[in-house]
Amino acid sequence: MCRHLAYLGPPVALRTLLFDAPHSLSEQAARPLHQAPGRVNKDGWGVGWYSADGTLAGQYRTVTSMWDDSEFTDDLVTSGAFLAAARLASPGATLDPTGNAPFRVDPWLFSLNGYVKDFREGVEGELRAALSERRRDAIVGDADTEVVFALVLDRLDAGDPPGTALADVIKRITAHCDAKLNLLLTDGRGVHATRYGNSLFARATTIASEALDEEAGWEEIPEKSVVHLDADGYRVTSL
Repeated sequence: MCRHLAYLGPPVALRTLLFDAPHSLSEQAARPLHQAPGRVNKDGWGVGWYSADGTLAGQYRTVTSMWDDSEFTDDLVTSGAFLAAARLASPGATLDPTGNAPFRVDPWLFSLNGYVKDFREGVEGELRAALSERRRDAIVGDADTEVVFALVLDRLDAGDPPGTALADVIKRITAHCDAKLNLLLTDGRGVHATRYGNSLFARATTIASEALDEEAGWEEIPEKSVVHLDADGYRVTSL
């Protein structure tokens, strides 16, 4: 099912939220408190981060589980905006770094915590057929997340605001099949997320699958909601 988070606030070291917090993303990947189905997000992880001017500054993806990864050496990297995800691959998906979130199409980073049911039993073809040629041809791997991201990009290209684009894609996919679609999207200036089928929490600077600590300020987001996070904090609306 995956665990993911996005941060937008004063610059912090990436590892503060990824590895050092009491219930960091790495801890959530290994020992999630709210995840269903699937219990161990062992199929790799990734992170993308932005520079102070809002441009994408770096990306790292690997098929090594977070708790076993000794290759991530950007311990001193700081950023005021980043998105990270730990992966539990959908059945039949190729285990390759290109299949791991965050997926990147400048200026956007994207992650899916969930799955598209029957994706490899016909739904994938139906969703790909709905894509513009430009977005369909840009798909690299076989992950359902990348196809979902392409659908979102098509809506953004059409002029939809990010939250509207996410909600529209959820409606489109669930018209074909059952799905769990906690989506997470950022351009480094705002974060947009949905809760649709799995846990989601937010505080003034962070949206995450699970709270990173027991400090005050975390709110569990209601099911079937859209969350928008910017410099003024976060707000929640109904899908």
